[in-house]
Amino acid sequence: MLLTDALVLHAFDYRETSRIVRLATRQAGVVSAVARGARRPKSRFGSGLDLFTSGVAHLVLHPTGDLHTLHAFDVGRARPGLGDSLARFRAASALGELGLRVGPEDPGGAVFSALTEGFDAIATSPDPLVCAETLGAAWRLVAAVGVAPALTHCAACDRALDAAEPARFAPRAGGALCRVCAALAPGARLIPAEARAALTAWSSGEAVRLEESPVRRAHQRLLREFVEEHLADRTPLRAWRAWESEDR
Repeated sequence: MLLTDALVLHAFDYRETSRIVRLATRQAGVVSAVARGARRPKSRFGSGLDLFTSGVAHLVLHPTGDLHTLHAFDVGRARPGLGDSLARFRAASALGELGLRVGPEDPGGAVFSALTEGFDAIATSPDPLVCAETLGAAWRLVAAVGVAPALTHCAACDRALDAAEPARFAPRAGGALCRVCAALAPGARLIPAEARAALTAWSSGEAVRLEESPVRRAHQRLLREFVEEHLADRTPLRAWRAWESEDR
């Protein structure tokens, strides 16, 4: 049996008395596990499998299958603040969806740590700051799996970029491009120097404030397009898209 720090990212009913949960774990990446009897009135799981709850998972890993067994879950932190406002809940759902997409190949725990820190930040943020906190957590999550975008050098030719100048950003190419390479990348979007500075700050763990709604939406879209290109088999991130459109 594996005892590991874990975070509940998704859960749904299974048969009459059980639940299947998706957990981000420190030692096994993102896994699916069946919690037998979790829906019974006197279940040993209690409310431990609520969304975004952290704790210690007692897992029995299946040697060949993708569905494991959750024997017990010792609750550590419930994060009720994520459900206190629609803004925080939608943001946490978007971040959780991203974690589900990037986390299965993460036995080192980087995804678990990035998600835990992100949910903690969102849970304590006032609504106007939630978007920036979520974007920062998401870019750190992307960096944790080794696919952070090129920001200071051209993603195609590695030429140094002037930090004070706008640059074209192409998700398919892997980030910012110099003028020469941008001309060969249809669909590359011009982003101002301030936006590139924000991406750099987020990737390194610094805080960034986003005051204007159009700026927030532009950042949400940029990250979504990058993730769908590199980490999600180009399938839509539904929760992310819903969060992206909430303040239109």
